[in-house]
Amino acid sequence: MKKRSMSAVSGLITGLILIVWSIQRSGNLGMFWNVESVMITLGGSFCALLVSFPFKTLKGIPKRLKLLVASAQDNREELLELLTELAKKSRKEGLLALEDDIAEMDSEFLASGLQMVVDGVEPDTIKELMELKMDTMDRRHRSGQAVFLKWGDLAPGFGMLGTLIGLIIMLVDLDDPSAIGVGMAVALVTTFYGSFLANLIFLPIASNLSEQTDEELFTYSMILDGVLQIQAGTNPRLLEERLMSYLSPESKWTSKEKSDSAKEAVNYE
Repeated sequence: MKKRSMSAVSGLITGLILIVWSIQRSGNLGMFWNVESVMITLGGSFCALLVSFPFKTLKGIPKRLKLLVASAQDNREELLELLTELAKKSRKEGLLALEDDIAEMDSEFLASGLQMVVDGVEPDTIKELMELKMDTMDRRHRSGQAVFLKWGDLAPGFGMLGTLIGLIIMLVDLDDPSAIGVGMAVALVTTFYGSFLANLIFLPIASNLSEQTDEELFTYSMILDGVLQIQAGTNPRLLEERLMSYLSPESKWTSKEKSDSAKEAVNYE
C-alpha cells in the first residue's frame, strides 16, 4: 500500500540546476567554490547538531532521507476498498473469518488492530493501544524533522560566522586595495552557502517529512475508525460512506465510480 514519490528529489535537482545555470550566466562557477567556506558552514552546523541532539537521533538521518523517495503515505482509496470488504466478510462469516486476511496484510498497524478485534479485546482498549502506537510513531518522526529544522536554523548563522572570519582576515591587511574586492567575494561565499543549504535543502526536507507524517497519521486515523466499525458490526455500506470522508474530493469521485460500476456488474449478472 506504499506509494513512491520522486517530487522531492526532482525539486532538489531542479533547484540546483537553476542556481548553477544562473551563476554561469552571470559569472564564473569556480568563484563560488571555497573549501574553507564549506567546512565552516556545513561542518560547523553539523557539529552544533551534535551538541543539540543525542547521537542516536542523528544516526537516524540517513533513514529519514530515504522517506524522500519512499513515501510512507498509504493509498486511502485502496484502504477504503479493503476495509469495506473486510466488513462484508465479518458480517457474513463472523469476526474469526478475518484471521486469514490478517496474515496477508502489509500494514502492521491494520493487522494488529484487526487481530485485537479477532481476539475479542474491548473497543476502548483497542482504541487506546492503537492511539498509543500513533503517538509513538508521531514522536519518532517528529524527532527526525526537528533535526533538519534545527540544521536549517544553524546553517545561515554559520554562513554569517564564516563571512565575519573572512572580513576580519581581509581587514587586517589593507596594504593592497586591489585584493579587497577578491577578499570580500570569498568572505560572502559562506553566507551564500548558509542560505543555500537552509532554504533549498534542510528546511524543505523538514517540511516534506512533516507533511508525510501528517498524512500517515490521517491514514492511521482512518484505519482506527474502520477497525472499530468492523468490530461494532456496522453495515458495510454505512462504513464505506463513513470512511469516504477521509478521501480527497477527487478520490471520492473515483471510489464512487468504482462502487457504482461494481453494483451494475452484480445487477447485470
